[in-house]
Amino acid sequence: MSVEKIAVIGAGTMGRGIAYTAILAGFQVALHDIDSEQLTRATEDMNRLMERRVQRQEMAPDDRSAALARLQITTDFKQAVEDADMVIEAVLEMMDIKVEVFAQLDALCPAHAIFATNTSTMSPTEIGAATTRPRQTIAMHFFNPVHKMRLVEIVRGLETSDDTFEIARSVATRMGKESVEVNEFPGFVTSRISCLVGNEAMKMLQEGVASAEDIDKAIQLGLNYPMGPLALADLVGLDSRLRNMQYLHQKLGETYRPAPILEKYVKAGRLGRKTGRGFYDYTSKS
Repeated sequence: MSVEKIAVIGAGTMGRGIAYTAILAGFQVALHDIDSEQLTRATEDMNRLMERRVQRQEMAPDDRSAALARLQITTDFKQAVEDADMVIEAVLEMMDIKVEVFAQLDALCPAHAIFATNTSTMSPTEIGAATTRPRQTIAMHFFNPVHKMRLVEIVRGLETSDDTFEIARSVATRMGKESVEVNEFPGFVTSRISCLVGNEAMKMLQEGVASAEDIDKAIQLGLNYPMGPLALADLVGLDSRLRNMQYLHQKLGETYRPAPILEKYVKAGRLGRKTGRGFYDYTSKS
């Protein structure tokens, strides 16, 4: 089956990044969110990214216009998905919300449609069980920022078919991504490692081992990470990271118990870049 029309559910950071990358790759994309302001921000972000590409002569103005013409934004769920070849869900990392979305997709999408969740930790088997087509359900874990990060983890659920996996891999390839095949286990590959490193960095910060800046600098320069784990947590969103840690703690045990400082910052509303403060203060930065 050839995928030409993709519906992306959720216009937050990941959803808009997936939609942007997909329209650049030539897909027709319907981007859905229940919040019209979120859709407006997503469109503004895509325009801004494309304008930079045009200014750097990486994209012709006509190509920018053609890419934007492939994007539809809508608050109408049925309209977004009713003729989709593939749906990529990018809503909050909460199982009850994902299950509800997939049950709705099952009722509204064409019979051939592939269902992909952008979860970074959660079970595509459990999500697929909310539908009558678990063989057509898979996880495609993109990374932030989607247009720059090369990897997509493609995670099979218990009943995911080989055809579904190959379709997901072909879509990732067309988007310019490298992919790895992962058999479902909580946290997959990257999130298990990233959450452990980030959680340990948070513990060191609360223990006074070093400042946030020096912990990140040590990891970047000493271990050759492109970004320090605390800055990365701020970018992901500390509320999202806490939900991931809580899920992994529930599934994998004490090793993944969230650092107390993470819980404290989330309770204080210090969620990272999106609120202006997390482990770093972004309010004075342009």
